[in-house]
Amino acid sequence: MDSAQPIGRSLNRDIGRGESAEKQIDAFISHRHEKRVASHEGERAEEAAWRETEKRHAAQRRARNRLAWHEYHLAAAERHKAVLASLVAYHEGQAEMFLPKGAA
Repeated sequence: MDSAQPIGRSLNRDIGRGESAEKQIDAFISHRHEKRVASHEGERAEEAAWRETEKRHAAQRRARNRLAWHEYHLAAAERHKAVLASLVAYHEGQAEMFLPKGAA
């Protein structure tokens, strides 16, 4: 062991350079963070615009679907009326066949 060096000499180092480097790193991180936040502002506005457009398109799509279902049900009702009218006529004819002659 070398007695010329006092014990703990390595602990007496100048830590000012380390603190300076730490300040530089903090400044770098802060700068990058501010830059990132500023760049996301445009993205947020763009995303909000996209959401509004999507809401409008969804509302238009729902309106078109409501109209399509309305038309479908009207057409189905017409088809059922035609089928039922023919069924009514058929059953009325069948009922008359079972009446005694001259009872109608």
